Amino acid sequence: MILPMFVYIGCNPDPVIPIVDDDVMQGGETTIEGDYISIFEQPASNLTSQQIEQHRLSDLAFGDIFVTSPATINAGLGPLFNQNSCESCHVSNGRSPFPESDDNLRGLLLRISIPGENEHGGPLAVPGFGAQLQTKSTYGKSKEASLSWNEIVEIENYIDGSQVSLRHFDFHITSPYMDMPGELLVSPRLAPPVFGLGLLEAIPEADIMALADPDDANGDGISGKANIVWDEINQQSALGRFGWKASSPSLLQQSAAAYRNDMGITNPIFNVESCDGQLQCDSLQDDPEIDMITLATAAFYPTSLAVPSRRNWNAPEVRKGKELFSALSCGSCHHPKFITGPQSENQFLSNQTIHPHTDMLLHDMGEGLADHRTDFKADGREWRTPALWGIGLTYTVGGHENFLHDGRARSLEEAILWHGGEAQKSKDDFKALSAVDRNAVIKYLESL
Repeated sequence: MILPMFVYIGCNPDPVIPIVDDDVMQGGETTIEGDYISIFEQPASNLTSQQIEQHRLSDLAFGDIFVTSPATINAGLGPLFNQNSCESCHVSNGRSPFPESDDNLRGLLLRISIPGENEHGGPLAVPGFGAQLQTKSTYGKSKEASLSWNEIVEIENYIDGSQVSLRHFDFHITSPYMDMPGELLVSPRLAPPVFGLGLLEAIPEADIMALADPDDANGDGISGKANIVWDEINQQSALGRFGWKASSPSLLQQSAAAYRNDMGITNPIFNVESCDGQLQCDSLQDDPEIDMITLATAAFYPTSLAVPSRRNWNAPEVRKGKELFSALSCGSCHHPKFITGPQSENQFLSNQTIHPHTDMLLHDMGEGLADHRTDFKADGREWRTPALWGIGLTYTVGGHENFLHDGRARSLEEAILWHGGEAQKSKDDFKALSAVDRNAVIKYLESL
């Protein structure tokens, strides 16, 4: 927690209390100070001693490396999978770097589907492949396919004549174990940060829905909408909160899906192997391969992680950037502030004033970022606004600055320049700024 310092000047008996911006404690009472490599791995600062122990156990579960069955510890990996642990994708709890080669994809994967909807309105799985391409397999099995890509470079011009080189990728599925359908919808995804997610789950649904304006009734050009998805736990439709397209309603379901889809670990929520129906799927009678206690323990980890405080918030350049961020209408999607609702189970998340800079809604981001793949109510040009807290610590934690859903942006500047659709005007206004003012916006983002 950040506390104001009392400063005495000369013999003046009256303390001078510096004015601290209300958004410095981005995660409310969960916030911690720091600028170091493990900053995203710290427990929330307001946990009780009992919750600290619970967090420690959840940290261990999050780091478990799974192996093939039969085994006495952490059995059940595969037979098809992407990685063998949560930490293999979410390195130091931050965003995954874009892989240096196709030999190690790190946190990169492909969601796949075919045109149409399943019985709950979600993506329609690809026969013989499911809804996620599995690029690894256990011994004696065949991975579904390999993944490769070409890098494409484009030039973006500023009003003042300066230029920025932008890259994007042309992904290719190679050597599939069987023929894939012609009408294949593909969406590359890079693993995002996992801290602060408990706070996002604690935002009252009504507060998120109040920001939705799917028909742009107010005429501001911003038409955020909620994704309504299928809740596997409660067997009903619900507000989507997590994932690049807000396709999961809760951290528990998000965690369960990651176990099954990313590691091939069945669980009480998803108790059928992702390779079900394939000849190479296992025939072991060991499902579910983890129990609800293990699943809930792992899900508590992102629930109870701290959010880092803002840094350099009082620097003149940063203050100027904050003013410009608002003037550019960036906050129309990157909504700065929420107050969490009462949480009976995890009271440390209750009634917290937080500054995640997301509205939790879907927005049309333009053709440049489109994946042309629907996901419940999200169409092929829509993405959920990502939270910006901690974004300025990306390099400190991960040693890279790869942003956006597929990691194409190599800097915050490039990420801004990829904005289109509803954000086109904000991007154009950013491009019209002087180099000094553009840098001030970046410095503001780096302070988050």
